[in-house]
Amino acid sequence: MNSQFALLTKHRFLPFFLTQFLGAFNDNLYKNALVVLITFHAVRYTPLEPGVLVNLAAGIFILPFFLFSATAGQLADKYEKSRLIRGIKLLELGIMVLAASAFALDSLVLMLVTLFFMGVQSSLFGPVKYAILPQHLDEAELIGGNGLVESGTFVAILIGTIAGGVMIALPDGARWVSVAVLLIAGAGYLASWGIPTAAAADAALRINWNPLSQTLRTLSFARANRVVFLSILGISWLWFYGALLLSQFPDYARSVLGGDEYTVTLLLAIFSVGIGTGSLLCEKLSKSHVEIGLVPFGAIGLTLFGLDLWWASPAAGALGSLQPLSAVLGHAVSWRVVFDLLMIGIFGGFFIVPLYALIQLRSDASHRSRIIAGNNILNALFMVFAALMGAGLLAAGASIAQLIFITAILNACVAIYIFTLVPEFLLRFIVWLLVHAVYRLRVNGEEYIPGEGAVVLVANHVSFVDALVIMATCRRPVRFVMDHRIFRWPILSFVFRTSRAIPIAPAREDAEMMERAFDSVAAALEAGEVVGIFPEGAITKSGEIRDFRGGISRIVERTPVPVVPMALSGLWGSFFSRKGGSAMRKPFRRGMFNRIGLNIGPPLAAATVSPDALRAQVVALRGDQR
Repeated sequence: MNSQFALLTKHRFLPFFLTQFLGAFNDNLYKNALVVLITFHAVRYTPLEPGVLVNLAAGIFILPFFLFSATAGQLADKYEKSRLIRGIKLLELGIMVLAASAFALDSLVLMLVTLFFMGVQSSLFGPVKYAILPQHLDEAELIGGNGLVESGTFVAILIGTIAGGVMIALPDGARWVSVAVLLIAGAGYLASWGIPTAAAADAALRINWNPLSQTLRTLSFARANRVVFLSILGISWLWFYGALLLSQFPDYARSVLGGDEYTVTLLLAIFSVGIGTGSLLCEKLSKSHVEIGLVPFGAIGLTLFGLDLWWASPAAGALGSLQPLSAVLGHAVSWRVVFDLLMIGIFGGFFIVPLYALIQLRSDASHRSRIIAGNNILNALFMVFAALMGAGLLAAGASIAQLIFITAILNACVAIYIFTLVPEFLLRFIVWLLVHAVYRLRVNGEEYIPGEGAVVLVANHVSFVDALVIMATCRRPVRFVMDHRIFRWPILSFVFRTSRAIPIAPAREDAEMMERAFDSVAAALEAGEVVGIFPEGAITKSGEIRDFRGGISRIVERTPVPVVPMALSGLWGSFFSRKGGSAMRKPFRRGMFNRIGLNIGPPLAAATVSPDALRAQVVALRGDQR
């Protein structure tokens, strides 16, 4: 069984998954039932236009995220999380009793009050929802767990939205909706009792109940770590992109595709399936790592398929109006639109899942819930901006297709901005692309690389991409020591500078540079970083492992740390190797697109390390393979 889906059999994950799934399902069942009710029966309650009421309802639901997210983050950091979740689910059950009362009394005011309290409950649940995952999942399970949560959430949104619309349209539909939301809330509360204990991150925390000052403080927590904050901005941007797109579905289906309400449901279903599929694929594509290289990949897809959706969209009214779904799908262009929406959803999953996992992994555990609360505040703010921009551009005379075009271009600009500020995203994308598009990497012994603390990685040197292959394998950033000439190579230079590689020269060429390199290695190890070296001192010209030089002994004598031996295989004879002459001159050499291997041995104590002993270890790890 795939390890990702195996989580659904684990007591530490399944009850939480069911709890959050049922919560998202219930939220959207009630919300869409209310939207349909006020869209078609507003005249029973108020002289206001249905469109005004729908936007008012959206604002009422999102308002609590601004008011209560900061407090929710504090509560999630201060208290044991499983108990807090049970309290939040009990609150949901009470709110659903209020919802049933509102439907029974046929009171629009009470329905909107219920919607506000549902927003309160969702804002309380948000921080604990993501903060609890790192406490119950290993690092290797974070991508898979987040993928399941994201895909489950969007499936729940889809099913809840459809169920709410269908139920409220039935005879005596309000009663059906009332029974459904009560039963689902009850099931969610029961599921929450199975969630294992998750200790408080900061039990001594004093709660600041002032929403304004605490919101500012929460955002300051989020900004303390640059990578985490930019990840939050990335997630908020995807919510902007998605909110802008989803809000256009009803009018796009009606005026552009010429369909009815079933066409709207199809568009929502395709987009949700895409997000779910992309979220689940992240675990396979990242090999269970928190692989932020998928984020640029997702950004590229969001722009390209957004632009194609604009290009494919026919002029308003060109396909007719209020056609049944079968007639809409009879047009070839409709299938292109469906494909584009599916791909936007898939690449949206690639974009958002690694960012959530990165926030969970790199945020300070004692502040994690408050940081996620800051994420929720910014998500809500970006969705409000999306609504304002969409309304403003449409009021100014822009078409829906033009709005999609502008959003796709803005996505490219935002992605370039974020990746310029944090080149690590682009670096990991290049590494990920190399390993997945050019080679098929097989790794043995990955568990021997320590999860924390200083360590030196030692490998044989077969090609110009050896460092990139090892980077793709190691969950932690690796600082490689490399020849200063390779360090300056075009394209590869960007990779090595971004990864903070350490250039070195032989003493006969530049003794000062060599000493600076050894000083940099010592400083990196003292800071608990991972350093990688190729002790042969040059890329092999014969395919055989050359004698190891004495630099490794000097390193561990100065800073005694464990040394992990590695053996690369399969790269000899590739485009990037020196078999048969200079490298990178014959693009169709044997070895490109082939399987390559990296065998990793147990760590060696510094006292046992010598050049000859290390070489023997690497030779044994490589075996007969080149």
